[in-house]
Amino acid sequence: MDYETIMMQLILHGGNARGAAYEALDAAEEYDFTEAEKKLEEAHDEFVKGHKYQTELIQSQNEDTVPSFFMIHAQDHIMTAQAEIQLIKRMVGQLRKTEALEKQLKELKMN
Repeated sequence: MDYETIMMQLILHGGNARGAAYEALDAAEEYDFTEAEKKLEEAHDEFVKGHKYQTELIQSQNEDTVPSFFMIHAQDHIMTAQAEIQLIKRMVGQLRKTEALEKQLKELKMN
């Protein structure tokens, strides 16, 4: 696979992973944790696809390779996706706790 195609795959899968992660957060904010987990799995799958291209890129480089702006931009997409997925997973966990606390509070108010 040529250099430009690998870069585009990194950008594509990184963007898809980030998009799915934010869809998971949107679902979790509505306390739809089934959908949130589905979207987090989708985000993870997209990240893994992108990571495979990243590995291919790294393996194809040699000591004379000069990184281009395009390479740095593509790498940034996949690495940002990884960081955001991890953060959003933690946020979903906090939203689960928030929902449980809201339920407990509602029960206390009813008694």
